[in-house]
Amino acid sequence: MSFQILLNVFLAFIWMFLKNEFNGSTFIIGYILGLGIMFVFRHFFNDRFYLKRVNAVVLLLLIFARELILSNISVLKAVLKPSLEMKPGIFAFETVLTKDWEITILSNLITLTPGTLVVEVSEDNRILYIHAMDIADKDEAVDSIKNTFEKAIMEVGK
Repeated sequence: MSFQILLNVFLAFIWMFLKNEFNGSTFIIGYILGLGIMFVFRHFFNDRFYLKRVNAVVLLLLIFARELILSNISVLKAVLKPSLEMKPGIFAFETVLTKDWEITILSNLITLTPGTLVVEVSEDNRILYIHAMDIADKDEAVDSIKNTFEKAIMEVGK
């Protein structure tokens, strides 16, 4: 991926030199033209086209922002209620992610979401032990993490 980004920047600089105009708009036009050239020749690269991975990272950030807002609202509702009707608990989450950076990102995203905290990661990095502030249904919590964070991280790691 980094090779593709560097090649695209290099093509943008070549465009600037060919046009003999050294400003931001010429660089952006060259970058877009470089994207087009690289898209046409994408089959010659070993990795997938880098814009797909950039798109997957942006999607992961949007999913995190949505989950962050929703969990903040639910924590606020729980705090403002006159009676605390929470069911805190710890549950085991078995992940299909294998790389250390993927598990680290998943753990950080879960911990940064209010109301949840990764307490422990197993020795084989397959099971995350998560404390939830209010866990009515364990299966629902596991499915929520699998369908949001884990799925998005797998897309980034492809």
